[in-house]
Amino acid sequence: VLNRTYLNVAKYSIRIESCAEEVEQLFGVSGHDHRVDGIWGTSGIGKTTIAKAVYNAIAHKFEGSCFLADVRETSTSHEGVIKLQSTLLSKVLRGTELKIDDVHHGISLIEKLLRRKKILLILDDVDELEQLNNLVEVNWFGEGSRVIITTKDRGLLECYGVELIYEFQKLEDDKALELLCLNAFGRKEPSDDYLS
Repeated sequence: VLNRTYLNVAKYSIRIESCAEEVEQLFGVSGHDHRVDGIWGTSGIGKTTIAKAVYNAIAHKFEGSCFLADVRETSTSHEGVIKLQSTLLSKVLRGTELKIDDVHHGISLIEKLLRRKKILLILDDVDELEQLNNLVEVNWFGEGSRVIITTKDRGLLECYGVELIYEFQKLEDDKALELLCLNAFGRKEPSDDYLS
């Protein structure tokens, strides 16, 4: 697949592949049902990194795919929501640019143009139901579609009716130290002079 997009995941991938595999197995992306799933955990724990790794692993199984990053931050303005809607349509429709007049117009275009497509949509860093309502209703999409939401708010996922939630756990102390050292020193453990 020549036009396949890969997202930059992380320079050092401690535990990323195994977590991405767990998420892929839990969410069962080869099914025919269309569903919304969630990745939940505290801020800064690596939810976005895992979501990117999952996207890279499974996006090719869908007719169209889109990773919408920073939904919380981008959707703080009316223009930001329209930008997210426009990006979603452009990515799934492979570069087709559409003029969206307002948020409601964007919602109707998403519903109309993506109705029968099998798509993968990852919404990263969602913190309000309105953000979801402005971007997605999973039954708008075709059979086998998946929407994956990353959030630090489990209640939001439950409120939206998400049944499968992957709880991302923090790294064990030894793995956290290894990741810190890789980023700080470029090696798995601190140098002797650093420890003394």
